[in-house]
Amino acid sequence: MDTPTGHDQNADQIAYWNGAGGKRWADRQPVQDILLQPVADILIDRARIKAGERILDVGCGSGSTTFAFARAVGPSGHVMGIDISGPMLARARQVTPKGTPVEFVLADATVHSFTPENFDLIASRFGVMFFADPALSFANMRRGLRRSGRLAFACWREARENPFFMTALQAVYRQVPKMPQVGPEDPGPFSFASQARVKRILSAAGFSEVAMEPCNLALDIAVGGGLDAAVKGALEIGPAARALADQPPDVVAAAAQSMREALTPLAKGQTVPLDAAIWIVTAKA
Repeated sequence: MDTPTGHDQNADQIAYWNGAGGKRWADRQPVQDILLQPVADILIDRARIKAGERILDVGCGSGSTTFAFARAVGPSGHVMGIDISGPMLARARQVTPKGTPVEFVLADATVHSFTPENFDLIASRFGVMFFADPALSFANMRRGLRRSGRLAFACWREARENPFFMTALQAVYRQVPKMPQVGPEDPGPFSFASQARVKRILSAAGFSEVAMEPCNLALDIAVGGGLDAAVKGALEIGPAARALADQPPDVVAAAAQSMREALTPLAKGQTVPLDAAIWIVTAKA
């Protein structure tokens, strides 16, 4: 499978998303689409998409947001999904509905040569927090925006505000050492948690009228499948899974039991809803 050429500082991310990590995310695509649908719904609402628009979907993964944007723009519009993950884009191409006005590009948005003034909107659901030099990345993407264009993306707020991530991870830490601390500006899911940092990055990239709306959600990590599904999902992808990488089976089993104990009081029937705190960030070109 092809691996994109990217910015040197993004090499670790490119390696991860084209290796076992990217394959696991691709394999879980149908479940993740359902799990994160509430985020996509809010993003689409705040993006104010109009029929006929051209959209760049950054970090599009297996394509669920790309397809949602395509439904919003209709047959007269167009959506380009860009991602560094070959496995996830392979899944996206595999499940693209016939006649959908989309294309998928395997590339690093930091260095990809976008057609100037081609898009009305740059959008992303959790796909922009992993750039090593985000100001450089956003400046490059902005070149593809029309002068009247705009930006809208979803990113996570602070880890402490997100039991969606931390409940399973804290349970796993009863069995394994904590992972190395990630700096607040290092690439990762919470690297855009700071309002000041996000506004600094986007301003440096040339965007104006940056606004950040806090949104609070409850996301069902079981996706209707009960506690077994919730634990299975946490073992497959996400921070708890990374903490358990290369651990022996007995440790993984003990960690799974710890997760089950932590999640049991939170279960409601076949669902396990956990609080999730996000920003919806909007700006103008």
